[in-house]
Amino acid sequence: MRDFSRTAEPSGSAAATAGKRFVVQRHRARRRHYDVRLELDGVLVSWAVPKGPTLDPGVRRMAVHVEDHPVEYADFEGVIPSGEYGGGDVIVWDRGTWEPVDTDDPLGAIEAGNLHFDLFGEKLAGRFVLVRPHRRGDEDKEQWLLLHKHDDHAEQGWDAEDHPRSVKSGRTNDEVAADPDAVWRGDLPAAEAEIPVARRNWTGPTKDELKELASLGEKGTWQVGGRKVALTNLDKVLFPPRGKEKPVTKRNLIRYYAEIAPVMLPYLAARPLNTHRFPAGVDQPGFWQKAAPSHAPDWLKQWHYAQAGPGDSQYYLVPDSVAALAWLANYGALELHAWTSQVTDVERPTWALFDIDPGEQTPFEDVVVLARLHRTALAHLGVEGRPKVTGQRGIQVWVPVEPCYTFAETRAWVETVSKAIGRTLPDLVSWAWTRDKRHGLARLDYTQNVRNKTLVAPYSVRPRPGAPVSVPIEWDELDDPKLAPDRWTVRTVLKRVRDKGDPFSALLGARQRLPKL
Repeated sequence: MRDFSRTAEPSGSAAATAGKRFVVQRHRARRRHYDVRLELDGVLVSWAVPKGPTLDPGVRRMAVHVEDHPVEYADFEGVIPSGEYGGGDVIVWDRGTWEPVDTDDPLGAIEAGNLHFDLFGEKLAGRFVLVRPHRRGDEDKEQWLLLHKHDDHAEQGWDAEDHPRSVKSGRTNDEVAADPDAVWRGDLPAAEAEIPVARRNWTGPTKDELKELASLGEKGTWQVGGRKVALTNLDKVLFPPRGKEKPVTKRNLIRYYAEIAPVMLPYLAARPLNTHRFPAGVDQPGFWQKAAPSHAPDWLKQWHYAQAGPGDSQYYLVPDSVAALAWLANYGALELHAWTSQVTDVERPTWALFDIDPGEQTPFEDVVVLARLHRTALAHLGVEGRPKVTGQRGIQVWVPVEPCYTFAETRAWVETVSKAIGRTLPDLVSWAWTRDKRHGLARLDYTQNVRNKTLVAPYSVRPRPGAPVSVPIEWDELDDPKLAPDRWTVRTVLKRVRDKGDPFSALLGARQRLPKL
């Protein structure tokens, strides 16, 4: 007990105290379980109870005695990154105080394998017993039983799963996982291990802020969202016109990214960003930039990629505000490509991606046919996803996944589905790696499912005349004869969002398991 040399959990710094607080945390790691923790001697003595505690005196629950946890962990509710000890989501399912019964030495009672105690919680109350059955040798010595005594608080048939919400926030595990308030970093000291996460609640620029942007000369400082952003060359043409449209200037681009920010930021926040920059406009060659520039303002969030190899980018931008998008637009970052994993766990993606990459001879009508087959395949598998026109020639299908898979696992799953779709219409699809070997056919590119891949973010602008935008759509819009991959531009997509909303919003934070194929 309390041997922190054998656990990845940090030790706490709290002074020793008699049993006082208790907490039960509903924890979804590799398997769902309930962690029953009693504060004792400066730590949280802990048992993992797979089916959860119960008030039913006729039921005995298996309880596995696990490593002690620091007292700082008692109030934690949020996400532990996958790959760390206990990776998964956690809620404070119950809490209160506890008292040992018939002993002045609860630590000795635990060591002897028989602890009687009273709980005074919001869900759990009355007398409980933790007992370690006698077994020969050391086999299963940490397997205990948890039971409730016959008393005034006993309730036959009482099941923890019938009471799924947190007593701290009122939220479920699903809700906390989708939008956590905190992340627990097991590699940090306990007093520093809980890292707050900003909640997603963005608002766009005000009318006065937009008027200020319009009134600036060729350069100036724009105050937006509480930040000062230095802007330059505001009337420089970045996109030539398309048809009878006017060209798009840097001022137009900055305004677009500021106005679309509340809709776009959920796909960028907490994710490292790769940018495709065209500071001289799309008529000139662009270039990729991954590393955060040294002159980025201090308020622009950055992330250190500690596992980066020699020659790789060490620091990435993580846009999390309207001002951040305005700064990026001024910087000439026309295209924004966020990672499909988050900085809290970059090895576990939250999106699985299907990319319908048309060949030189692939008409858009064939791209739509292939997209419809993706709709049929996902519906058959019971998997939720949505299509997105790329703003150039293709269509992508985004599938939200629980961050419990490696990139290799999501890539293999997408490959299996893609090849099944390709076998349905083999005359439209080539699996050749390079374009010159595809004979003009489309490729269903499952290889996009890797870390640090440059796949355009929803609502990003594309480097083409007229500034087309990559736009999420509903499945039934595939049947719209007016649909085109570059149908919407920076001048028209805002009205679409106001009228129809964001089709991907239903996917945000969804923790979806991929069925075995």
